[in-house]
Amino acid sequence: MQYDSCVISITLNGKRREFAVNPRETLLSLLRNRAHLTGTKQGCGLGECGACTVILNGRAVNSCCVFAEQCDGAEVETIEGVGTPERPHVLQQTFAELGAIQCGFCTPGMIMSAKALLEQNPSPTRNDILTALSGNLCRCTGYAKIEQAVMEAARRRAAAANERNCR
Repeated sequence: MQYDSCVISITLNGKRREFAVNPRETLLSLLRNRAHLTGTKQGCGLGECGACTVILNGRAVNSCCVFAEQCDGAEVETIEGVGTPERPHVLQQTFAELGAIQCGFCTPGMIMSAKALLEQNPSPTRNDILTALSGNLCRCTGYAKIEQAVMEAARRRAAAANERNCR
């Protein structure tokens, strides 16, 4: 069956982009195959593993469960939009420093879920972190180091905010 495509406009990692999309094309497919942003991983394809997590209009979502067409006018942030090699995001730093990265497959989704959490709740409790990451599966780390990395990132962000306020 042939479907007509439509043109959508999204803000992708801070830059306005336009794509002709098929009505059945997922945001994950658009990001990986046409925007060439392969940090967003294809895992289960069912919204169960969290490997494809991106931030859509400020909320962490499984990009495999969102049609690209639904994103017209939206802001989409992928792992490629978080930090740089020269200036990594605090979550990227704490994940690396505390050993929360092992094979790395789940890491982009974990960081995106954690980033969305910290933007909504700068002082999360352990339960808040566990809830925010509950949709992200990891087969390597056992989650303790991931939880510690998110907590440490929150602590560092708070310390930096305090330092800015004291100036």
